[in-house]
Amino acid sequence: MLEAGLNVTEAQTRRKRDQSKPRWYWLFVLIFLALVTAVFYARPPVLQSLRMLAFDAYQHISPARAPADAPVRIVDIDEASLAHLGQWPWPRTTIADLTERLGNAGAAAIAFDILFAEPDRTSPEQMLSGLPQPRQTALRRVISDWAPHDRVFADTIGRYRTVLAASFQNEPGPEAFPLKAGLVFAGDNPGPLLPSFAGVSVNLPVLSDAAQGVGFINWIPDSDQIVRRVPLFARQGDTIAPSLAMEALRVATGASTYMIRSSNAHGATAFGSRTGINAVRIGPVTIPTDAQGELWLHFRPSTLAEHIPAWRVLSGQVPASEFNGRIVLVGSSAPGLMDLRATPLDPSIPGVDVHQQLLEQIVSGRYLTRPDYAPGLEWLVAVLAILLLAFAATRVPASVDAAIGLVVIAAICTAGVFLFVKAGYLFDPVFPSLCAFAFSASSATYLYRRTEHQRAEIRRAFSQYVSPAVVRELASHPERLKLGGEVRDLTVLMCDIRNFTSISEKLNAEELTAFINSFLTPLTDIIIEHGGTIDKYMGDAIMAFWNAPIDDAQHARNGCMAALTMIERLRSMNDGWRAEAAAAGRPFDDVAIGLGLNSGECCVGNLGSDRRFDYSAIGDTVNVSARLESLTKTLKVTMLVGEETAALAPDLSFIEIDLVRLKGRTAPSRVYTLLPDLAASEAWAPLTQQHAAFLAAYRGARWDEADAQLAAVTPPPELAALYGVYARRIARLKAANPAHWDGVYELDEK
Repeated sequence: MLEAGLNVTEAQTRRKRDQSKPRWYWLFVLIFLALVTAVFYARPPVLQSLRMLAFDAYQHISPARAPADAPVRIVDIDEASLAHLGQWPWPRTTIADLTERLGNAGAAAIAFDILFAEPDRTSPEQMLSGLPQPRQTALRRVISDWAPHDRVFADTIGRYRTVLAASFQNEPGPEAFPLKAGLVFAGDNPGPLLPSFAGVSVNLPVLSDAAQGVGFINWIPDSDQIVRRVPLFARQGDTIAPSLAMEALRVATGASTYMIRSSNAHGATAFGSRTGINAVRIGPVTIPTDAQGELWLHFRPSTLAEHIPAWRVLSGQVPASEFNGRIVLVGSSAPGLMDLRATPLDPSIPGVDVHQQLLEQIVSGRYLTRPDYAPGLEWLVAVLAILLLAFAATRVPASVDAAIGLVVIAAICTAGVFLFVKAGYLFDPVFPSLCAFAFSASSATYLYRRTEHQRAEIRRAFSQYVSPAVVRELASHPERLKLGGEVRDLTVLMCDIRNFTSISEKLNAEELTAFINSFLTPLTDIIIEHGGTIDKYMGDAIMAFWNAPIDDAQHARNGCMAALTMIERLRSMNDGWRAEAAAAGRPFDDVAIGLGLNSGECCVGNLGSDRRFDYSAIGDTVNVSARLESLTKTLKVTMLVGEETAALAPDLSFIEIDLVRLKGRTAPSRVYTLLPDLAASEAWAPLTQQHAAFLAAYRGARWDEADAQLAAVTPPPELAALYGVYARRIARLKAANPAHWDGVYELDEK
């Protein structure tokens, strides 16, 4: 009997506590959302680093493809070229020759990823400075008609569309950036948003003056020194300067001015907020950028096989078609020249390759975009994921909730990959995924503590009435305990002591109490060991059932096996009581029990009132079980089993006993008894055949044949008294000779 023994106040207190649990849980959810928002605005560096790693993973999953008709060529001052032409730096005349060959081949623009900040040391006038004065005077007359190498290079630069490099410095210096193009902007002034430098290293003035374009070659790698974005513009003081790639594109397209479009420009309204740069326009080309004027690069694997060695160009081995109409970048892959960079796909590539891939991306119009609303969208996804998991956590088991969490995280990551592959969109899966994971872990901890409290309550409520295995199952799955009542199929057992009144008359109160305890305890243990639930004790009687509070697919069989074990245990209990009675010098009659089992639908749950309630079962199935137990006294058998129970356990040794009409029921009921381990014996088949023949004759009112069949059967000990009942019943029926006999025994008592 599952009694809480609660008074009204206690019940009301518990009800209020249970109702407050969801409120506390949703308060926890709101606090977690507030923490998520705070972290979102704080933007800790670790999240930035993880975001970059996620974007790198996208590039590994779907790297860019090399364009079919490459718009950019790299002329490489590689190790082979150094071996052919000598160590670096080469004479400027050699560089001039290289420029002339590229210009004559029809290059749309020639951009040098090299800084010519010092005079050519191989130029004749520079070589003279290291000689004694008399020799300088004599040789100066000889070379007076020779042009300085830097002038030769400058003249060559002036004849072709050439772009030179500049390098910004953090230390202030006297040089100013030599701008070659105009710049206008629409919307907010982009200057404060751009990378800022104090100084700049430039080429020799004679070279800068001759060039059609000058662009900076600085990179701004992330904290892990990987280049993922490239600045298109940078600032020195009030001067906004373009990058080398931008200048190469401008010169190639013949444009003279850049236009930077920022927030609050026409068509880019930001409602007064300075959200940053939106795009850059060069001639017919519009380039979308992030708020700082940087462009995310979609990298492809770099290979030196695409490079054209400089020595092959100088020796005339490269056809002009390789350069005609293309932008040509002149750079170096030689490790000794220290122009190597790390990208998401390559740990080390020449810096000139980054310029090439930037220009390819611009010319092809395939961009990676991360608009200014992207962080807000990622925060919204994180909030929605948390709310989804919050609703799921209170409605599904923990394992299902964990699976939902994994599915949510997988969906976020898959969506990020999909957007990258299909639209070039950089969606950060890290922040919402980490938020979902952290919430799942936190809510699991919170709900685990709440569930442990529920489990403790369940253990206390059920530990004395069901087996430890059932208690553990309920503690693991408290949702299976449906309080308030539910309809389900049960197998109900009723057990009662025969002639308990005569037994109790021979014992005083103390002895009777000890006897009842010694009787109920071992039988209770048997029920619990077989997975049953004790419904109640009624003096010397026990009511138990199977298949509640947890499911038991074998409830009928388990109930029957418990009944057989109780009958067997009673024999040893009688031996013990007999020995005690003999020692006390008093007579002892063996204790007998009656067992009734039936299966069917019952209403089971916490039934009663706020002041007192039981975990109990009610219904017709319970009533039939009680009447079957009572009928054992009439039929002189220890156990009677209903037809439904016998049908659910066909492998057991059931034998039909009678067809009876129980009190209050119209339809007759077949009743069975259960014999221990007889179905596997050789005597089972003859017994059942002879017994069936007897029942057929008996129900057919063939009284003489029934007597003969009865006499031919040698019943097992469990049925000997029953066969005596049959014989007496047949004698009465023969004498009465009923006119309408249907073989049904009418039971007038409950």
